[in-house]
Amino acid sequence: MRTAAPWAVGGLTAVATALSMALDVVSLSFQGQAAVMAGAAVVAGAVAWLTQRDARPRPRGPAPAAAENAPPAQLPPVISHFTGRDALLAELHELFADTSPRRLARASARTAPHVVSVHGPAGVGKSALVTRFAHEIADRYPDGQLYFDLRGGREARVRPEEVLIGFLLALGVRLTTDPGGLPELQKLWWSWARGKRILVFLDNAWDAEQVEAIIPPEPRCAVLVTSRQPLYLRNTHDLRLEGFTQSQGIELLARLAGDERVAADLPAAVDVVELCGHLPLAISICGGRLAARASWTLREMADRLADESRDRLDELEVAEQSDKSVRASLRLSYEDCTAAQRRLLRSFALLDAPDVQGWAAGELLEASPLEGEDLLEALVDAQLVEYSGRDATGATRYRMHDLVRLFARERAEQEDTPERRRRAVERVIDGYRERAERMAAARWPQDWQRHARRRPPAPGEATPMDWLTSERLALLALLGQAAELEAWTLVWRLGRAACSLFHSLRVFWQEWRDVAELTCRAARRLDDPRSLGIALLERAAVLGGQGRPGPAEADARRALGLFEELREDWWTARALREVGMTLRNAGNLDEAQRYFERAIEAFREDGDRWWLARTQRNLGELRLEQRRYTEARGLLEQALATFQANGHAYSHAQALRALGEVMAAEARDLAAQGRTRQAESGFAQAAAVLERAAKTFRLRHEQWEEARCLRAAGEVGDPRNGPRELAHVSRAEEMLVALGDAWGVARTRLSVGRALDRLGRRDEAVTAVESAIESFRSLEDRWWQARALRTLAEVLLDAGRAERAVRPAGEALEIHRALGDEAGAAQAQAVLDRALGAR
Repeated sequence: MRTAAPWAVGGLTAVATALSMALDVVSLSFQGQAAVMAGAAVVAGAVAWLTQRDARPRPRGPAPAAAENAPPAQLPPVISHFTGRDALLAELHELFADTSPRRLARASARTAPHVVSVHGPAGVGKSALVTRFAHEIADRYPDGQLYFDLRGGREARVRPEEVLIGFLLALGVRLTTDPGGLPELQKLWWSWARGKRILVFLDNAWDAEQVEAIIPPEPRCAVLVTSRQPLYLRNTHDLRLEGFTQSQGIELLARLAGDERVAADLPAAVDVVELCGHLPLAISICGGRLAARASWTLREMADRLADESRDRLDELEVAEQSDKSVRASLRLSYEDCTAAQRRLLRSFALLDAPDVQGWAAGELLEASPLEGEDLLEALVDAQLVEYSGRDATGATRYRMHDLVRLFARERAEQEDTPERRRRAVERVIDGYRERAERMAAARWPQDWQRHARRRPPAPGEATPMDWLTSERLALLALLGQAAELEAWTLVWRLGRAACSLFHSLRVFWQEWRDVAELTCRAARRLDDPRSLGIALLERAAVLGGQGRPGPAEADARRALGLFEELREDWWTARALREVGMTLRNAGNLDEAQRYFERAIEAFREDGDRWWLARTQRNLGELRLEQRRYTEARGLLEQALATFQANGHAYSHAQALRALGEVMAAEARDLAAQGRTRQAESGFAQAAAVLERAAKTFRLRHEQWEEARCLRAAGEVGDPRNGPRELAHVSRAEEMLVALGDAWGVARTRLSVGRALDRLGRRDEAVTAVESAIESFRSLEDRWWQARALRTLAEVLLDAGRAERAVRPAGEALEIHRALGDEAGAAQAQAVLDRALGAR
């Protein structure tokens, strides 16, 4: 037989005395059956929190940092004093009964995932309940547990696109190019969720629109949602979370204030619960205050609540109107904090960031990071600050409940001067600036200074991708706040670092563009031509990547003019190169080459070997488009030698891929001339070079670059190797679909069409190329649309359909001429002549 714990013996003794006193009070003070029932409720509450003590499960601690490629485990930790929701937990478990290991086979009968929405007023404990339940069923979802705080406000609510991007990145998707809008992200999310068991926890939803796009169609997944109002989602179990019952409130109060103190004064405990409006947040605050004041009795706590203003008492009795009731309770907790804790709370509330890492507390207080985080943890204990989980860098993040933030901002306005408030915010923004610059320089050192070399990461140091994934929302929010403060130097420096990260990682295209716009605005407000030129180059890069070569060229030319006036030789060279890139993207190859040649000469004079080699690669790729293979090979071999000599493995692999493409084009020319033996040797060499480049990127986990190499390997055109080449381009297409690269998928569909044509599968080839044409048209990429039209005409000619080939060949010719692409126009004219001659 199990022996009772010592505390339980003492607790039962205390409760026996308390029960006797309570019954005496009931019999002396009340008459009739109603009074007896009221007394019985008090007794039931006391018995509940004493008899259930030993069965309380211990909360899980924060999970250690996940290993690389491990399923994401993003659930926030369970609060240590969770209580009072046994019935609801049992109801939730019943809803999920068919996901238990013994009944998992029945899940196949479902056609939609479990979706449970828990709604109720602020402070009622929705997030705590769902977090506890999520941890209890987490093992049933081995492919990952995903969490996102939707922030629950009309003005600050999170867009579904942001949530899907965060989830895809957590699952290992590298969104290295613009994934497109919400429909494209949904399809990508559905693809990755298919066949998996993933648990999704969406906290603080504002409306159904935030949630509907995130629900995967996979029946073995599950979605848990909290919100302040019903969402009325399809296939949803809607649960309303009410305030605590009296017995539940007593149990929570006892956990925080101490069992014996509550047992010694049950009527006072009932009064405290009543005055808190049965709201768990308010009860928690009162219990924490009692725990911090060992000399206080429960009656003193109840009396303090009763002596407050009428408005506060009214709100405490109306749980639905929780903002004022929570404000009153928060005031009690706030007054019990130390001066340093109160200052931190007020300053933390001023930040627009949804959550931050612990180091921000030290910046807010002008203290050490350790001291700041200790004070932040004290505020967590006081129920004034919450954990929002661990981010991709392994750091704990902290947030404020919306109502706590409102209360703390009111106190800041009353207690702190405007200048003090501004300085606190600017210190945190500057901390983000310093970290963003460090990460950007680690990822792309050549963007920051001449002759720079990439340093190896320190042991345990977060990668730039992990840092940006973790801090993206905070960074964007603080950039906006810095602009509101008109702290333009901070805006420009933080914006510049963010743009460098977005650019080098090729992620978050819309955010990259927004930040580039804001950085340009800051430079104009600073009236600094150099800063404006740098910002314009960033905006040109993102506009060009999004298929807007006209505005991109205008920005690049304006930046070039500014740097030439300033006699900034290095930046002038970079601007020359960027103008060349925008012209090449628009199909204006002849003019683009002139700017590349000027940039090469400028970098050579400046002595920057990396930028010289990179621009040589760009010009080599342009020479390939012009079919000037000997010149292309020479430029690429020079670039390769530079990258190899300086240890630039990533850039070396990029140049190697371009060289492989040139070698394949040369081999195709040899085959067309009937020089079969030389062509076969060239095909083999080109394939080997491209597969070597792909392997380099594979080992570096650079999936986007690996896919580009595989696509090039599938375009070699070796007649002996058709099935293998089709397999290469098909694999590249799969990778780019998974990465959400809409342009890359269109480009690869064109390669798939060519590979199918070489295998004689003409109908399939036509379908693939027509799909690519439509994609390029929707992306407004006219140059690649023209190339795809020319390819379609060639495939139709190979299939003996000359009549159908005339129209696409003519459309391709018109576009190439409009773009000023003489080489492209000549190729299109040749295809058109073949089609007309074969009719």
